[in-house]
Amino acid sequence: MLIDSITIYKYSIPMHPFTIATGTMDYAQNILIKINTNETIIGYGECSAFPMITGETQNTCFAMAQDFANLWKGKDALDVEARQHELHRFTAYNATIKSAFDMALYDMAAKATNQSLVQYLGGEKKVMETDITVGIGTPDGMVEQAASFVQNGARILKIKLGKDVATDVQRIAAIRKAVGDTVTIRIDANQGWTFDGAKTALTTLAKYGIEFCEQPMRIHDDPFLPELVQLSPIKIMADESVYDHYDALRLIKSKSCDSINIKFAKSGGITEAKKIVAVCSSYQVPVMMGGMLESRVALTAFAHFAAAHPQIIYYDMDTCMLGHLTDPVIGGVQFDGYKVQLPENGTGIGVEVDPEFLHQCISVTV
Repeated sequence: MLIDSITIYKYSIPMHPFTIATGTMDYAQNILIKINTNETIIGYGECSAFPMITGETQNTCFAMAQDFANLWKGKDALDVEARQHELHRFTAYNATIKSAFDMALYDMAAKATNQSLVQYLGGEKKVMETDITVGIGTPDGMVEQAASFVQNGARILKIKLGKDVATDVQRIAAIRKAVGDTVTIRIDANQGWTFDGAKTALTTLAKYGIEFCEQPMRIHDDPFLPELVQLSPIKIMADESVYDHYDALRLIKSKSCDSINIKFAKSGGITEAKKIVAVCSSYQVPVMMGGMLESRVALTAFAHFAAAHPQIIYYDMDTCMLGHLTDPVIGGVQFDGYKVQLPENGTGIGVEVDPEFLHQCISVTV
């Protein structure tokens, strides 16, 4: 099965502003890849650029995607390893746009065997309940949002922190008081604290029953993580500190985290994410399936991947629930409250995108 052409879309999705410690996003800076072959099989892949974390923007992804498409034109769509090797040989880093191409390959590979992606990956459907994220704002505003999520049925909240430590403590104290003791609270500092700030925050926040804290410090403070893990009464999850399985192995061996968050936009896609899970499995380190601001195209791929790997026990798959003002996806995962449900039928990822929406997007075909 040969690649005939690849269409690249600036798959911009308008959204309510979403704020974390490193900045605010007014729209999802996504790219959609559609790979056409000399057979009837089409592969879809999506990535979401988050420049303050990965260093890639929608524009850099769009430009690089055209180079990638030229590399792949006329090549075997089912030789995933060879196609990925070509991308890595062509350019270092650029994991976000690589992840969209990788996803499309897996979509086609599963379709070629008449399987869903979770089946192709050797797994089966399982119950997955996502958290829902409260972005950074005023304590009162965050309390209002958290309470509305709980009223709507949410049982797991992920609270974005990472600004002023004292105000962060106020945020959590107020939210815990508002939602009660039965709601699970996770926190994510997105690299916002210093080592001393993280120590203060984590020791102070422990009394509020926090499940874990994601990425408390900048990645250049990774050498301080082993000490922080020892000092902190709250478990530490590595996110931005882990891009690939080498990072995962380094942090696990140095006792720098209790768990790891996988995102395709960091790992470069399913191929590398599988290697990260393998490392975590060998050391019995639990894993979270996370994302950036993807639509239900990539979110469905996340769900297939998470269902296929027992080591993934935490689910942060609320990306399209975070203020997306439109949903152009046909098929894909559905939500039963906050439980993520894979498509009942179909092969591959099991999604398409509304042609009318795509017609409005800037695109190029190679």
